[in-house]
Amino acid sequence: MLTRLQVSGFKNLVDVDVYFGPFTCIAGANGVGKSNLFDAIGFLSALADRTLIDAALSVRDGTSDIRNIFHHGGNSYHQEMSFVAEMIIPATGLDDLGQKAKASITFLRYAVKIAYRSGDSLRSLGGLELIEEKLEHINLGDAYERLPFEHSLSWRKSAVEGRRASSFISTEGTGAGRVIKLHQDGRQGRPLTRAAVTLPRTVLSAANAAESPTALLTRREMQSWRLLQLEPSSLRKPDEFTAPTRLGMDGSHLPATLYYLARQGTNDLLPNPSIDAQLDDLHRQPTSSDMSRIYGQVANRLAELIDDVREVQIDRDDRRELLTLMITDRYGTTHPAQALSDGTLRFLALAVLDLEPTAQGLICLEEPENGIHPERIPAMLKLLQDIAVDANEEIGPDNPLRQVIVNTHSPSVVKQAPDDSLIVADQQLFRRDDRLFRGVRFSGLPNTWRPLKTGNGDSVPRGMLLAYLNPDIPEIEGSNGHHRTHSHSVRRPKTKVRVMDRPDMQQLMFPFSQKLE
Repeated sequence: MLTRLQVSGFKNLVDVDVYFGPFTCIAGANGVGKSNLFDAIGFLSALADRTLIDAALSVRDGTSDIRNIFHHGGNSYHQEMSFVAEMIIPATGLDDLGQKAKASITFLRYAVKIAYRSGDSLRSLGGLELIEEKLEHINLGDAYERLPFEHSLSWRKSAVEGRRASSFISTEGTGAGRVIKLHQDGRQGRPLTRAAVTLPRTVLSAANAAESPTALLTRREMQSWRLLQLEPSSLRKPDEFTAPTRLGMDGSHLPATLYYLARQGTNDLLPNPSIDAQLDDLHRQPTSSDMSRIYGQVANRLAELIDDVREVQIDRDDRRELLTLMITDRYGTTHPAQALSDGTLRFLALAVLDLEPTAQGLICLEEPENGIHPERIPAMLKLLQDIAVDANEEIGPDNPLRQVIVNTHSPSVVKQAPDDSLIVADQQLFRRDDRLFRGVRFSGLPNTWRPLKTGNGDSVPRGMLLAYLNPDIPEIEGSNGHHRTHSHSVRRPKTKVRVMDRPDMQQLMFPFSQKLE
């Protein structure tokens, strides 16, 4: 679970410092940098699994020039970027060889700094150098202040455990003599020292259970940070019997995942079942009541979005060895996944994800309102919040350590989202090295835990945020008759009047009947 992220020098993220809770909704107009925050999270996740260059090339920038992930203005590029991530990691797990690992402590701070080094010829696009890497524990006594979102004592005790007196990864020296050390907490021994200049990847990405189980489980946590890009074409596809039984980031393997959950129930699920285990399971005969219970839970959830859903099930074709998602309406008509709308399929995928106890970590989702009628947006938001861990209950099989971050530019989503979950993204100008640059700033709403408990006093009233996202909402006047202003105000773009901007259509699309405050 990512609880805090500091980024500087990555894309248009400069001196960014954001706190996250179990569920976070980032709101802002198109192009301000909401997706860049997701890219920063994805880049960190890739650093825990790939080489520096491969991680950089995995970032969404549309080119193969790794300089584009560094902050730049005109032809001037920053030469360094830094990240600091505070996180809660799983207490136990497995390494790449299936060896068990147990963390010394589960609340950690990971810092990494990377520099761009220009190529030595016209053919070379340059490379990346690891300047600094650190992995340190956060004291249990500091956990309350470092977890500013609302949570219970029982939840915190179940999430944060263990203790540690020294670093897990440290950086020493400067220049060509700089080294990065992996300190062994799994057994007694000297630290493993690596010359930073020649490292093609982070030290964290090579951690294993024998040497440093805590570093390994930090790596596992970061590897679980994923951006869901639910593609309708992937969601509509049937699955073969041997398909993976975990939902893909594009929504693939939805039928196989739901079928596996229905046959197994949600108890004692294997995290990564082998193909042989999957085939054995296909020949096991579960009771119809077990499968109906899981299908019924998904159908009940989908009924919150669509009124006439009666049944959700997976059709098993033994001749072709295919699994197909089917929905039956209240009139008894059955529809295959190919006939369902994009919004329905996205909602279905998230409903299945909610039932999967082995799906842990951080889930990022862009524009959850896509394909959803404005009146049904509360159902989508409720589903997303249910997927995230309940910070008032102990972590366990029924309350896995999952986190959800979404971004949106929809006033309907902003209006329905809880105030303490909202973060506002807007652009700002700042000066560095006598040059002006454009960056992004993230702020909470007034009287919520972010400005009150984190020391970040910037906030945006909800009314101004809604006016910012929908420029046709009239500006709010203060008691003196002047337009209300704010130190965090943003310029609203001028737009042409469209059909949907007519007053009658505005009431249908954005039913803001009460006065904005």
